Amino acid sequence: MLIRFEWLHSELSNICRSLLRVKQLHAFLLKTHLSQDPFYATKIVRLYVANNDINSAHHVFDETSTRSVYLWNSMIRAFAKSQRFFNAISLFRSMLGTDISPDSHTYACVIRACAENYDFGMLRLVHGGAVAAGLGLDPICCSALVAAYSKLGLVHEAHRVFDGITEPDLVLWNSLISGYGGFGLWGVGLQMFSAMRLVGKKPDGYTLAGLLVGILDSGVLSIGQGLHCLSQKSGLDSDSYVGCLLVSMYSRCKCMASAYRVFYSVFNPDLVTWSALIVGYSQAGDYEKVLHFFRKLNMEDKKPDSVLIASVLASIAQTANVGLGCEVHGYALRHGLELDVRVSSALVDMYSKCGFLHLGICVFRIMPERNIVSYNSVILGFGLHGCASEAFRMFDKMLEKGLVPDEATFSSLLCACCHAGLVKDGREIFWRMKEEFNIKAGPEHHVYMVKLLGSAGELEEAYNLIRSLPEPVDKAILGALLSCCKSCGNSELAETVAHQLFESNPADNVYRIMLSNIYAGDGRWGDVKKLRDKMTGGLRKMPGLSWIEGS
Repeated sequence: MLIRFEWLHSELSNICRSLLRVKQLHAFLLKTHLSQDPFYATKIVRLYVANNDINSAHHVFDETSTRSVYLWNSMIRAFAKSQRFFNAISLFRSMLGTDISPDSHTYACVIRACAENYDFGMLRLVHGGAVAAGLGLDPICCSALVAAYSKLGLVHEAHRVFDGITEPDLVLWNSLISGYGGFGLWGVGLQMFSAMRLVGKKPDGYTLAGLLVGILDSGVLSIGQGLHCLSQKSGLDSDSYVGCLLVSMYSRCKCMASAYRVFYSVFNPDLVTWSALIVGYSQAGDYEKVLHFFRKLNMEDKKPDSVLIASVLASIAQTANVGLGCEVHGYALRHGLELDVRVSSALVDMYSKCGFLHLGICVFRIMPERNIVSYNSVILGFGLHGCASEAFRMFDKMLEKGLVPDEATFSSLLCACCHAGLVKDGREIFWRMKEEFNIKAGPEHHVYMVKLLGSAGELEEAYNLIRSLPEPVDKAILGALLSCCKSCGNSELAETVAHQLFESNPADNVYRIMLSNIYAGDGRWGDVKKLRDKMTGGLRKMPGLSWIEGS
């Protein structure tokens, strides 16, 4: 049979072939007995992988008796990319027992698989194997090792590998800088950034990304602003990827005016950049802007994803505007997003916080998939509406499903106990959280426990709980006890708690006003005057606001 090799090579080199066409080419190779040639076997394996048919690719690999290093690499890479990490490692081990030695690309692929699988032990073994094979200083291996160790948070190991490279390229510098920035060591990341510039390397968008992710709060905002200036000088600020990171950085620092200016400067911002801005406004508590930009996003003819829909619903829940919530619910229905577990969970939470618990329960009941967030939302909904027994029943059902409760689960349960005044149940929930589920109590859990005990008149027990906490005690916990002292009329304990608050929050007059009101309730007008005379700054009470959203 005459084979037109030029035609065959052209067909096999086009990675965009359909699965049907790949099977036809595979049949042709079998018919012409070329399938046993490792060159053609490698080609057909890659085509099957491009069509996500890993099983057929593996079958071709198994049927090929003579295997080249390229065929081994293609199959190992196929398993790794499809997240079948066990198969990738097993195949690599099988390769070590053959006459074919792994090359730098083999080790790089397996190293990346270990990082993706968060398998530190296997990563160290593969690293040792690469060194033993004489590839310890190979640039391809080293680049993969730096990225892998950085991804796992082992930045010191990554730095050790990096130091062994004579002339690291920009990708290596970026990997190390990202490793330091991603795990909060932005100071070291900046030092590496300066060293990179000293050796003449020009930063790109990925370099800035590695540093920007480490700017987590307003305390280091000046560093973020410096990076923003650098991006402007480098002409990278208009890039949608860098723009998105800058918007996220300013949002984390609660500088929404700067976040908006960056957003406005990005040419044709993508959905990720829109999401960064909208989520930023949500975290800053500016819910009107969240809804404004969500509507504007729809007018731009961009389709929000489930994460963004969930963020918008969370903002609506804070405004208690069920009308807007219904609009977004309708949008989710029209675009087939209502069955997504994140959207459904956010709908349950929104309807519950807007006072329509029955609608939240309806959404929960029709959910095809439920996770811990879904159960937390419905437990909190029952708790907020005083249905503690239903909240406990849902908790038991969640445990029966095999789901593991988290911090938010117990916050929801303690909230239910607070609203129903169930002190005994609250104590039991608090104990189970720490002893049975090994969850460390956070400030929110302690706030609920103090409220629960204080509202029941158990002020001494509540105060002893606070005294058992490490210093400094969160002001919300002390504030909860001060509020309970007011309702119980215990001015002596109120003074003790208030002075603790004054020491840790000298500029906050809210607690002074609370204590002065307690004094006023006792008729201690002289103490009221002394306390109010010490207050600094203008005091202006926010006007109350009530509304009812009708259909």
